[in-house]
Amino acid sequence: MTSWNDFNDAEDQNQFEIIPAGTLLKVRMTLKPGGHNEPAMGWNDGYATQNADTGAVYLNAEFVGLEGPFARRKLWTLIGLHSPKGPAWAGMGRSMVRGILQSARGIRTDDRSPRAQQARQIQSFSELDGIEFVARIAIERDQFGDEKNVIKQAVTPEHKDYARLMGIAPHTQQAPSQPRAAAQPQGEQPPFPSEPPSWA
Repeated sequence: MTSWNDFNDAEDQNQFEIIPAGTLLKVRMTLKPGGHNEPAMGWNDGYATQNADTGAVYLNAEFVGLEGPFARRKLWTLIGLHSPKGPAWAGMGRSMVRGILQSARGIRTDDRSPRAQQARQIQSFSELDGIEFVARIAIERDQFGDEKNVIKQAVTPEHKDYARLMGIAPHTQQAPSQPRAAAQPQGEQPPFPSEPPSWA
């Protein structure tokens, strides 16, 4: 019988090793609703969260690994939506959501077709809740100086390992109709912070 007075026979807490930076992992994202709505911005579903101290608005996202040695591992990252200090926080958040949609919906970064443009649109943040995509894992320091894993980038179909990680049968891809921007590495989106930086 379990004793709530003597904890000597309780199991030790799980100690997880940090996932190596650069690891590609298929994940499922879930959003923790923060109850912040702003109809003028189209935020009507209660998913956004506002920091009471800074005024920064973000999506509070949890990611869980779906396959391989890091299956069921959880990571947490904030996706910026708005900052009173300027547009950079929201810009990085928009880039991340674009990358997530492209990864989840099989859209190349250089695809400008009507189908691709439609795939990069959502009607509500609820469409992101439960979405599955390939993520690139990064490492950051938390407020105590300890290392933690975060999601920095979404990996898109032009990456050589995308199809395998998404469980898609390989196929011959057509040449892109428009040149790829040279400044952005293949299959990557700009990184964004896991918590609101001081400038947000």
